[in-house]
Amino acid sequence: MSAHSAQLRSFRSTVMGHWKKEGRHDLPWRKTNDPYAILVSEIMLQQTQVDRVIPYFARWMKSFPTPRKLAQASLEDVLRHWSGLGYNRRAKFLHEAGKWIVEEGMPNEYRELRALPGVGEYTAKAVRVFAYNQPEVLIETNVRSVFIHHFFPSARSVSDARLLPLIEEALDRQHPRQWYSALMDYGTHLKTLHPNPSRKSRHHAKQSPFKGSLREIRGEILKAHLSGAPLATLKTRYGERFIIAYDALRREKMLVQKS
Repeated sequence: MSAHSAQLRSFRSTVMGHWKKEGRHDLPWRKTNDPYAILVSEIMLQQTQVDRVIPYFARWMKSFPTPRKLAQASLEDVLRHWSGLGYNRRAKFLHEAGKWIVEEGMPNEYRELRALPGVGEYTAKAVRVFAYNQPEVLIETNVRSVFIHHFFPSARSVSDARLLPLIEEALDRQHPRQWYSALMDYGTHLKTLHPNPSRKSRHHAKQSPFKGSLREIRGEILKAHLSGAPLATLKTRYGERFIIAYDALRREKMLVQKS
């Protein structure tokens, strides 16, 4: 599907008009093009809301301002800085990525970025866009929301395959960093006006509840371990589910020895 040129111009004008008036220009990761800082922000933003990430990002960059500082830190210290943000394996991946970068240098090509621990297709392309201003074709929840809302307003189940050609056609190849920032902010804005347009995506999946989940139990175990608190209370409270979560953390080498 190819967007009509007039429709595309109108679409771009709408997105950039919102960016100029309402764009979140003060987000800390938008004030830098340091690829390490961008990598940290992208890993933190995976499945986590922007407002929750902001204070964690600030504390992380104060404590670990460079890959070398991160690599020199203990995993215990890294996990403590991450505690409360959720999906704690992301912290371990970042710690391992810091060591990789110290040894090999900060990558700028897609294939090299994909080689970093915890970096998938989207994150690698996002680092290329936001750190190196490279015109990758990015798709995530907010981008889906914008394109579905404008180009498929009556559709029920829109596949990414239908969206990707439009995303590529609309891409500002001279200023991809600014363009995607504007798209994401506009997508956030749309969600305040309409039922989440991304729910019309064929790939939309509702996140399972956190309360009572193994994710919650894992987080409680890790928090107790890092603080030196006994685990007996958690074991009594959760029974077999405690054992499942605890064993998984051990296998992943998340329960580090306290220094």
